[in-house]
Amino acid sequence: MSPDTIRPRYRHGSNAGQPLTRRDGVLKVTGRATYAADNHPQGMLYAVTAVSGIARGRVTALDVEAAMAHPGVVEVITPANRPPLAHDPNEKMPPFGFRVEVLQNDSVRYVNQPIALVIAETLEAATEGATLLNPQYEADSARTDQESGERFSPAAIGVGMPPRTAHGDIEAGFAAAARIMEAEYLTPAQYHNAMEPHAVVAEWDGDRVTLDMPNQALTLSAASYAAYFGIPPENVLIRSPFLGGGFGSKAILNGPQILAILAARMLKRPVKLVLTRAQMYGPVGHRGQTWQKLRIGTDNAGRLTALHHHAVAATSSFDDFLEPAANASLPLYACSAILAEHEGLRLDMGTPGPMRAPGEASGSAALEVAMDEAAQACGMDPLAFRLANYAETEPATGKPFSSKALRECYAEGAKHFGWEGRPLEPRRMRDENGFLVGWGMGTAVFPCPHFPAEARATLRADGTALVETSGVDMGQGSWTALAQIAAEALGLDPDQVEFHSGISNLPDGGIAGGSGHTASAGLALHNAGEDAIAKLAELATADPASPLFGAGNIGVVARSGRLCRRDDEERSESYADILARADRAEVVGTAKAARDPAIASAYAMYSHGAVFAEVKVDPDLGQVRATRLVGAFAAGRIINSRLVRSQYFGGMIWGISFALQEEAITDRRTGRIMNADLAEYHVPVNADVPSLDTILIPEEDPYVNPLGVKGVGEIGVTGTVGAIANAIWHATGVRVRRFPIRLEDLIVHR
Repeated sequence: MSPDTIRPRYRHGSNAGQPLTRRDGVLKVTGRATYAADNHPQGMLYAVTAVSGIARGRVTALDVEAAMAHPGVVEVITPANRPPLAHDPNEKMPPFGFRVEVLQNDSVRYVNQPIALVIAETLEAATEGATLLNPQYEADSARTDQESGERFSPAAIGVGMPPRTAHGDIEAGFAAAARIMEAEYLTPAQYHNAMEPHAVVAEWDGDRVTLDMPNQALTLSAASYAAYFGIPPENVLIRSPFLGGGFGSKAILNGPQILAILAARMLKRPVKLVLTRAQMYGPVGHRGQTWQKLRIGTDNAGRLTALHHHAVAATSSFDDFLEPAANASLPLYACSAILAEHEGLRLDMGTPGPMRAPGEASGSAALEVAMDEAAQACGMDPLAFRLANYAETEPATGKPFSSKALRECYAEGAKHFGWEGRPLEPRRMRDENGFLVGWGMGTAVFPCPHFPAEARATLRADGTALVETSGVDMGQGSWTALAQIAAEALGLDPDQVEFHSGISNLPDGGIAGGSGHTASAGLALHNAGEDAIAKLAELATADPASPLFGAGNIGVVARSGRLCRRDDEERSESYADILARADRAEVVGTAKAARDPAIASAYAMYSHGAVFAEVKVDPDLGQVRATRLVGAFAAGRIINSRLVRSQYFGGMIWGISFALQEEAITDRRTGRIMNADLAEYHVPVNADVPSLDTILIPEEDPYVNPLGVKGVGEIGVTGTVGAIANAIWHATGVRVRRFPIRLEDLIVHR
């Protein structure tokens, strides 16, 4: 089927699309949801990771004897006695493989690197044993910033993307410009701080292992763990029914978890490991620091003639994940010449990794402020400037968008916010208390990936159904949304559908990341449901006793637990009756789902949005409060508006965090992160969150997938950071180009 003839397969007004409450909500609020660390198999031991206190060098001594002498300590694993692994930890494992630290030698490459594992009968004994190791070091000077780090040209950025993308003649574009705006923007290192830390409970039975752990990619991870331990993938069972947040970090294997699994095999007893909050700052990924330069050329009408986005992204000394920040400039604004390029900077720290909106969050923070500065240079309203540079096709490729309702996002968001009354010049608005008031905006955009996925749907003799896929719910509500999609395909009410997920021996549900899980696993469930209905229809239309007999050519439709003739819905029969007469307990449908390569190559696929922000700034103290946020988003078909609004709110709150609070502060002398806890690593609390409002812009996308579903999880971050920064400029007249924006950045310019 050609892209031009594809149409969505969903039915309007069906159960999918209704704002149902979360299936897992009662379990969570009553404390009955079982997270990884809640599991306590009989005979379980506790593991504690001993970590390095230096950023670079080697461990010269560990007092293993003292640790082993502590009551309750069972074993201490060090590089000297670590059992072998079947996979080289220094060799990457695609598609998301990273080099990991699993005690392969005595070298130290970052603070909080695992240097030993202590296993004991109690958590207290393991913790005290780790302290007794009293490591000694031979330390080298830490490389912590641009001056001491090592610049390099990367072979790839993000997950396999090219480091340089060019469209058009960039020098000719700048030569044709009437104005050129150039500035540098800094974004800090940011660390995942999900409520649930990384954890694992590992239990071996011969050459089979069961892992209770928070995990965003169950089937993929099971295969990766199998490779490390030299066993078939089917011998690894990962159970992850609930995740207390993931944000990308829990799709990646990490050294401490591998060591705990190794300890369980070595000691032939279950082992539990839970990282402390401080230990999450190092071995489990983070958003890397960036230094970004943007150069924007415009003509006399305010249209872009050239856009050059150059990013330097920090990574570790031993691996190559770089934040693809400059790529944020590729899909958004119409321009005949665009250049996005990246350099790497090696520092003595843990390897960065995917963190909610990797690349887009950091890159759009810089881009959206730069666009505001360009609008200011042209004497144009920021919204009018963006509309003047609205892209009707993807700028970097010329591909048509599968759908794009960004104009509607701009219009509805601006109307709801009251943007029309915004003065062009800064420092023109104050509230009744004398605080400076500013309004800013930013454009939100995020791609729509699709991961291969599988599912199974079973129609049962009582007219109910069981649907299964190894999907993941880390708070986004996938248990609920995926069950709604399956129920729609099966012609049942969601309450009649039992949904099984969160375990790796189910059909592969793909990856819960990249804002692609609902589309990917959802399409697999939809297809499996259609397959089950087709098999049921074969039974009915071939049965002379059925009112549907002979309707094979005409076709049937599934409605409310019944199959109905397509040409006469009065002639119908219940699922239960069809199965009973066929003496069948069930029919099972299975399916896979993947994006059609022809369609994927023909269209540019994104969710879009616009965020409008109001801030108030104390003119004397420089204190900033975000007081109002309005986001208007277009993301294809909405499966559950309640859950979607929740995701948009979460993204916008993360944008507040990025703009005003979140930063890992590193001691330049030692490489230690000085605020590696939740008390000093600031993220928004309720008092920091202003009035939030989201507008769901209707959008049909016949190409992104047959369901018309896009992603919503990460897009809310991308427009919000720039909107808040631009609002601060509008309030104060001070342009701050580093994040988070501090009160001292504003006071110094009073």
